[in-house]
Amino acid sequence: MRVLVVEDHAALADGIARSLRQSGYAVDVIADGEEADDILRTQEYGLVVLDLNLPKLDGLEILRRLRHRGAESAVLILTARGDIEDRVKGLDLGADDYLAKPFELVELEARVRALMRRNAGTHNTQIKCGKLTFDTVARRVTIDGDDVEIPRRELNILEILLLRLGHVLSKEQISDQLVGFEDDISANAVELYISRLRKRVELADVKIQTVRGLGYLLKKT
Repeated sequence: MRVLVVEDHAALADGIARSLRQSGYAVDVIADGEEADDILRTQEYGLVVLDLNLPKLDGLEILRRLRHRGAESAVLILTARGDIEDRVKGLDLGADDYLAKPFELVELEARVRALMRRNAGTHNTQIKCGKLTFDTVARRVTIDGDDVEIPRRELNILEILLLRLGHVLSKEQISDQLVGFEDDISANAVELYISRLRKRVELADVKIQTVRGLGYLLKKT
C-alpha cells in the first residue's frame, strides 16, 4: 500500500502521485537519487516507481543497492522509450517491470496493481475470505454478493489485512502502509478504524482478532 515515487520531473511526479493516491495508495515523492537511497535504507515500501535519470545518484545504482540489502519491494522502472539497454540492465538488477515514457497514467495504475498482487502471491484481482470479496481494481467490497460501503481509510486497512491474511500486523505496520510522510496517524486512530471496520464486516464470516501486545489478525471464522 505504501509507494515511493522517485522522479525528478516535478509535473510527472505530481501526476503519478495524485493518480496513485486516488487509487488508495499512500505515496511519497522524492526527486533526488541520494535522498531516495537514504530513505530506502530505513523505510519499507510495497512498491518503488523509479526513474533512471536522477540527480546525484542514478536509478540503476539505487536499484542495485536496494537489492544488495535484500529488500523485496517491487520496483517499476521508468525509462525513455529508446533506452533498451537500460531496461535490460534494470531487469537484470532485480526490477520487476518497466514502463517507457511517455505513458498513460491508466497503464501505470494497472501495472502497479499487478505488481502489488504479485507481491501478495496472487494474480487474482479479487481477494476472497469467506463471504467477503474485495475487488482491488474497482475498490469494491461485497458480502455474499451485496455491496458494502466502506470509507477509504478503513477500506485500505481491510486491503492491508487481506493481503497478509493469517498474519499478525502491528499498529505501526498498518499505519506505515496507510499514510505517507506528509500525513500522520496515531495508534489510537488505527484502533478506531479497526473498530469501525469490524462493524462493517460483521455479516461476513471473517474476524479481525486483536492479538494482545502484537496487533491484529484477519481470519475466517
